[in-house]
Amino acid sequence: MSKLKVYQYPKCSTCRSAVKWLQAQGHELELQHIAEQPPTVEELRELLANSGLELKKFFNTSGEVYKALGLKDKMAQLSEQEKLELLANHGMLNKRPIVTDGNKVTVGFKEEQYAEAWTNTSSKA
Repeated sequence: MSKLKVYQYPKCSTCRSAVKWLQAQGHELELQHIAEQPPTVEELRELLANSGLELKKFFNTSGEVYKALGLKDKMAQLSEQEKLELLANHGMLNKRPIVTDGNKVTVGFKEEQYAEAWTNTSSKA
């Protein structure tokens, strides 16, 4: 099994469920506290490229930081670089957990999605 990097917030129940699920599958995890040590702009750029997702999927749109910064009304005017900088500067703005093995990326936690992405990853190597 490859080691997975998990950007997570320890108090977040979704993150705890994701970590528990991944550990139950036998994954070795490198946990990174997303509020204290958010991914850098470079890391986010790589995560975005590997995820195949739109950048907006990386935002925790139901979070307090998103609302406090009034991003709902500002997102359309922001450049990709500005959005990446916001995520890098405000860890709690990131939808979490973000899980990566360096090639594949998942954002958030849905068991079906994890089963597809993170089950038997060693057999694909």
